[in-house]
Amino acid sequence: MDMQVKPRHPEKIHRPDNPSPPKPDWIRVKAPVSRTYNETRNLVREMKLNTVCEEASCPNIGECWQQKHATFMILGSVCTRACAFCNVATGKPDQLDPHEPDRLAEAVGKLGLNHVVITSVDRDDLDDGGAGHFARVITRLRETSPNCTIEVLTPDFMKKNGALEMVITARPDVFNHNLETVPRLYPHIRPGARYFTSLNLLKRAKEIDASIFTKSGMMVGLGETREEVGQVMDDLRAADVDFLTIGQYLQPTPKHAAIDRYVTPEEFESYATLARAKGFLMVSSSPLTRSSYHADSDFLKLKAAREAVHRAI
Repeated sequence: MDMQVKPRHPEKIHRPDNPSPPKPDWIRVKAPVSRTYNETRNLVREMKLNTVCEEASCPNIGECWQQKHATFMILGSVCTRACAFCNVATGKPDQLDPHEPDRLAEAVGKLGLNHVVITSVDRDDLDDGGAGHFARVITRLRETSPNCTIEVLTPDFMKKNGALEMVITARPDVFNHNLETVPRLYPHIRPGARYFTSLNLLKRAKEIDASIFTKSGMMVGLGETREEVGQVMDDLRAADVDFLTIGQYLQPTPKHAAIDRYVTPEEFESYATLARAKGFLMVSSSPLTRSSYHADSDFLKLKAAREAVHRAI
């Protein structure tokens, strides 16, 4: 009897296709073929870990895995949300794996990472939204790789009282939560989220621990205006966010949100100039920028930028 393959996005099956315009030259990336890429992939498989690199179809996977950089995705591989831009599977979530922190810590040690990025699916089904699991992963990494800096990219923990405090108390070096797009587009692009819930999460993270670096990212090419992007920058600076990433939205499948346009490299550089003028310590703005792209080297630059500001005061 033929086994039916479970669709990754059952909620999108009956939607009409959104044709994707041809990619311009500046978006094209080489297929991953290096030996180191294969070694990283094999280690991830061996340790039974998920990565957002694979689950979200990141265009930078070849470059990052060649350098043994991977963004680990905890709390399973199935998300309880159904964002219009994301390729992570939607549906009934996986059971929480109590051994995941140990396996992840072992993988970080084997890869010899100096900086690790931990993200997750949304887990609205859990009382704490998965915050306790984040904390356990951070604690285990501190025990096994004390010299490795830790960056977390968390869900919004909507209506999960005490969840953010649980993560921040575990002392990650960077707390990241992506706004993803401008407020006007939330009902279509992030229907399960609320713009000001996400913004307030970032603001409260810095209030809980002023020493932590905070970070957020957004996609462009979804139909936003330059003025709207500028307003998001102002909102993030009002929340004392240190680091902003801006990248091109790339449509994972024809059932996902349509690409409005490909933003040119010159426009990305213009956004970077604007963001720096608004006071961000760090800005990464380019067509292929993603939240964890070059996260290790960017963290060192972030620390240096803060130290430079303190010396100038």
